Amino acid sequence: MRTEGTGKSGYHHGDLRNALIEAATDLARDGGPEAVVLRAAARSVGVSPTAAYRHFTGQGDLLMAVKEQGQRGLAETMERSAAGDGAEGDGARDAGEAAEERLKALGAGYIEFALAEPGLFRAAFCRPPEAADGSGDPGPQEDSARWMYRSFRLLAEALDGLVTTGRMPAERRSGTEITAWAAVHGLAVLLLDGPLGRLSPEQRDTLAAGALDTVIRGFTASE
Repeated sequence: MRTEGTGKSGYHHGDLRNALIEAATDLARDGGPEAVVLRAAARSVGVSPTAAYRHFTGQGDLLMAVKEQGQRGLAETMERSAAGDGAEGDGARDAGEAAEERLKALGAGYIEFALAEPGLFRAAFCRPPEAADGSGDPGPQEDSARWMYRSFRLLAEALDGLVTTGRMPAERRSGTEITAWAAVHGLAVLLLDGPLGRLSPEQRDTLAAGALDTVIRGFTASE
């Protein structure tokens, strides 16, 4: 999701805000949310901190913009994973099987993004300083911006598909977003920062596929 033209040569007068977001996003890629500093972003695009403060009130404001960029990259990777898997519109599978495969592919895309963009993934789920008490940092049910928590809505829609196709009983649907999200996010963090990070790519892929299968089996198991 790297944008070409980040840095001094990519800055054009009148687009300073976006140039700062691009620079800050690159800072997050390299060092996670802690690396997103307004002065460093300003230095990267060749402007003074004073100029940068005309567009952002401080580090927390800039970090929220980077957080949204991370969420966008996550959602786009999930969508590509689902489309590439053939989970959408595959006539060779019945609707229920396709719904299960879509959910699995979205989870695989989630993990793929975390491993490919660890710094930006961490930024996508950080809590900016101004939102330390939760204010200004929307929950997954809120639609405060186009990309913020799009990944959560993709998950919810996929779970609805399990119900619509009869794969999951409607009475079991409530709360499954949190269960699935916690399982996939937890696995991603263990692969990034925990002992599972020592696995080979082949072992990692096998483990992730098994974990996703287990979650789906729990949702779709007969009584």
